Amino acid sequence: MSEAGSVLLVDDDPHVLHALEVTFRALGFDCRACANGEEALSAAAQAKPGLALVDLAMPGMNGIELLRSLKEKDPLLPVVIMTAFGDLDSAVRAVHEGAYDYLTKPLDLQRLRILAKRALEVRALSLAVERDRQRPGGVRPRIIGRHPAMVEVFKAIGAASRPGNRSTVLILGETGTGKELVARSIHEAGDSRMEPFVVVSCAGVPETLVESELFGHERGAFTGAVERRIGKVEAAGEGTVFLDEVGDLPPGIQQKFLRLLESGEYERVGSNETRTLRARFIAATHRDLLAARQAGQFREDLYYRLGVVMVKVPALRERREDVALLVDHFLDRHSKPPPAQAMAVSPRAMSALLAYDYPGNVRELEHLIEQAVARAQGNIVLPEHLPALSASPARPAAIPILSPLLEEARRLVMEEFERQFVVEALRATSGNVTEAAERSGIQRQSFQRLMQRHGVVSEAYRS
Repeated sequence: MSEAGSVLLVDDDPHVLHALEVTFRALGFDCRACANGEEALSAAAQAKPGLALVDLAMPGMNGIELLRSLKEKDPLLPVVIMTAFGDLDSAVRAVHEGAYDYLTKPLDLQRLRILAKRALEVRALSLAVERDRQRPGGVRPRIIGRHPAMVEVFKAIGAASRPGNRSTVLILGETGTGKELVARSIHEAGDSRMEPFVVVSCAGVPETLVESELFGHERGAFTGAVERRIGKVEAAGEGTVFLDEVGDLPPGIQQKFLRLLESGEYERVGSNETRTLRARFIAATHRDLLAARQAGQFREDLYYRLGVVMVKVPALRERREDVALLVDHFLDRHSKPPPAQAMAVSPRAMSALLAYDYPGNVRELEHLIEQAVARAQGNIVLPEHLPALSASPARPAAIPILSPLLEEARRLVMEEFERQFVVEALRATSGNVTEAAERSGIQRQSFQRLMQRHGVVSEAYRS
């Protein structure tokens, strides 16, 4: 096997390391398995790898530190960061430090195989782009989620906030999914984090007022303009202007806004003095802009100009695995202050929360938890504290169709079912493999084979 096909595997968990080594050797790759960062650096110096898979949390040298050292030695080396705890901060850090990708455990082995082959092809063709090696400042991990769709959002935030990146960003997602939080995270992780973050709401505002809000106006420019006003574009300076619900921007303003983005120039309402744009624009909408474009309600050229970087925020019903994490987060936020006892959710109440569809998404979940905490007499949230859920019976989730071919779709669904079954069994037993196997009605060795097949690690579920 050529140098481009060799893989460096780094994880302090011997079970994960063995599973990865078996997977890649079965695919014909040369592998060097290392239990820590120091050993990995030595192995990389002896036999230059074409790809590195690195665990984030390791004793001694952690994954980010190892990533830095590997990229210093070989800037074109694709490095994939692995972690059992997906969060915004680590995803942004990994991307800023030059990670090729960011995966959460338990690993999806099929996705990992595709990712590895693609990364090795990129390296062999020398198409990898040099990534920034130092991440300036920190980001508060206010966005909660471990679902793969949220990991993609985290990575997009990291890419959009790289030093020097001032491209416009378009954030798509249903109402209540957290689009403004995504915009703020991009701002706070980027070069302009010390500059203003200015919000402009485009929904339901008359055209004249939107123009004045954006660009400002001179005294007497229109009825009610009794004094000069500085617009949000000017007030933002070199910071960020966040256009909320940009899909509702009036047609007349769309043309002026497009000119602003293309030329970097604008005038206050009632003035002929040309001013220069210094701010960055991030826009968001819950509307289908493609449909609005086809209906003639949204300019096609503005759509493409806004969407230089596009971020799709998933609906909460599409990432139900994150509901429990969000519930804990909102309980901490809305619980009574110490010395009051910490709040918790009863199993039946949690089942109702997990089954609900959340048409209002994360915002609705937070309101439900805030109301439940206010209703609860003690420190336990019960089903009766969630009356809105009892009025909305849950619908069974649709089975995902993962392939147009029947046999392939059946196989993929069964694989996902097996993986979820193993994960839930380990979660229910706090990572005790023997107990999980007994509860599942199979031999321990058979259960371990299922864990190995699907890349599931028991340590991730130990309390």
